[in-house]
Amino acid sequence: MGKSPHLLQKKRRYALTFKKAIVADFESGRYSVSQLSRLHGISTQAIYNWIHRFSLINEKGTRIVEYNDSSQEKLRQLQRKIADLERRLGQKQVQLDLYEQLIALASDELGMDLKKSFSTVRSSTSKTTET
Repeated sequence: MGKSPHLLQKKRRYALTFKKAIVADFESGRYSVSQLSRLHGISTQAIYNWIHRFSLINEKGTRIVEYNDSSQEKLRQLQRKIADLERRLGQKQVQLDLYEQLIALASDELGMDLKKSFSTVRSSTSKTTET
C-alpha cells in the first residue's frame, strides 16, 4: 500500500499535415530542428524521423548537420542590419525636422503659410466654366 501509483504517459499523435508543415519549415531554412523542437514541444528525434519520411530533399541515411555558429552569425547579421536601418531612420527624421523648421522660418520671413500654399494662384484672366 505504500507504493505510489504510476502515472500513465499520454502518447501524442500528430496529423500528417502538421508533420509535413514541420518538415517544410525545416527545408525552407526558417527554422532548425532544435528550434522546431523547442517551438512545438516535440522531440528532435521525432522531427528527424519526419524529415527522413516526408522530405523531398533529405533521404534516409543522410546526415543532417546543423551548425550553431551559422545560426548565431545569421542572428548577428540581422541585428547589424536592424541597427543600420534604425540609424538611417534616425537620420531621415533629423532631415525631416530640419526641413520643417526651414519651412517655418521661411513662412515667418515671407508672412505666408508655405505648408498650405502648395497650389498655384489662378490668374485673373482665366475663365471658369460652370455646369
